[in-house]
Amino acid sequence: MARKFMLMGGIAAVMAVPSLALATCLRPAERTAFDIRALQSQLMVVALSCQQHDSYNAFVTRFRSQLGEAHRGVTGYYQRASGRQAQREMDQYITNLANNQMQVGITQGSHFCQNQLPLFQQAMGASSLADLAAITQRASIPQPITTDNCPVPPARQQRASAR
Repeated sequence: MARKFMLMGGIAAVMAVPSLALATCLRPAERTAFDIRALQSQLMVVALSCQQHDSYNAFVTRFRSQLGEAHRGVTGYYQRASGRQAQREMDQYITNLANNQMQVGITQGSHFCQNQLPLFQQAMGASSLADLAAITQRASIPQPITTDNCPVPPARQQRASAR
């Protein structure tokens, strides 16, 4: 079970929080959107923890349209998977995402900034949504969802392997 850290008056309170198991599979574009959302959240945590506001602002400015597309992808997933509960489920995901990433910062202690600052350079070197998503995977950025990818239809698999 994951732990959740909530900041209350400058004091971190530890609470047990399960990962979010979603029943509806993730389509490839949705998985990419979730990975990009995780990267953005991690960079926000790094910016706040390591006084890197300018770096974060540069990232958001450079990738404004990609971040918007990722937000729409995550929103679309929750609308598809949760219907009328979409906003509540998405808010819970975003909260758990930030809390899980804050836990990494607390666990790494004084090494957090040293370990995480290279993410800004990697992110600024990205040129596509796939590049941004790959950073999340390579850096093992915490992702509080445990949802399988949707199966690829056999015809699509054959076309992909023929390329």
